[in-house]
Amino acid sequence: MKERMLLLDKIEPVENLIKNSNNIYELVEMAIESNDSEMEKELETECLELQKVFDELETKNLFSGEFDSKNAYLTLNAGAGGTESCDWASMLSRMYVRFCERHGFTVETTDELPGDEAGIKQISFYVQGLYAYGYLRSEIGVHRLVRISPFDANAKRHTSFVAVSVMPDIDEDIEIEINPADLRIDTYRASGAGGQHVNKTSSAIRITHIPTNIVVQCQAERSQHNNKDMAMKMLKAKLYQLEKEKLDKEKQKIAGEKTDIAWGNQIRSYVFQPYQMVKDLRTGCESGNMNSVMDGNIDEFISAYLKQQIKK
Repeated sequence: MKERMLLLDKIEPVENLIKNSNNIYELVEMAIESNDSEMEKELETECLELQKVFDELETKNLFSGEFDSKNAYLTLNAGAGGTESCDWASMLSRMYVRFCERHGFTVETTDELPGDEAGIKQISFYVQGLYAYGYLRSEIGVHRLVRISPFDANAKRHTSFVAVSVMPDIDEDIEIEINPADLRIDTYRASGAGGQHVNKTSSAIRITHIPTNIVVQCQAERSQHNNKDMAMKMLKAKLYQLEKEKLDKEKQKIAGEKTDIAWGNQIRSYVFQPYQMVKDLRTGCESGNMNSVMDGNIDEFISAYLKQQIKK
């Protein structure tokens, strides 16, 4: 059933694209024959919209990963830099939420740790939608911000970092054995919005996987049971990711490759001052339209990365 849905998701849009292209072609011929300038302007707009549809279909065709069609867990962690980095994490979280909304994905905040003065130290989302992981996995890595900090009274230029991690929701597809004896489960009171309920119940859940020291937590739901279910799904995804990273490292050793990880793995820079430029350090793709990028228009960066991966 799932395979059929994936095929239909690829076939139906192509059929609609062909149909709409033919319709526009006929209208273009009519506009030329009648010398209708108003119709020509309208058709120009429709052609641009058609190009957007084509670009999106082209990107979907690049999804080749085993779990690209799955939902995703997206987490942002502010790096060194105090309030400036926390504010950068908040800005990036908005960018990703806007991106997800544009693609029709559902975004649920599963955990959030506010900054001491502004912004957020950490935030986690559960993103639901076809190919959510396929799109977002290209964002894994460190994102660097360069700007004149609004939190610096001397108006000095600051460099801040935020690490983005993305995991597929593989709950239904992968068998990962978790021994209950290996888990430490703690409950605590949820923070953030929630009114009086937040202060009365310890509904938030924190699960520690003792052998790996992996910690997951969820406070999105009012029910402790639902928060535990979500936290277990996140733990399962992290354990799968850990095993995958081990296998990848073994492959890299065999191939004689070395990969810089953690905070050294910068994938994209966002320069606000003295000029505006967003540049992907992996592909060379860049944009000077900072407002558009920060409003969630990052498809060109994702597409460039996916094309690069196909060529490897």
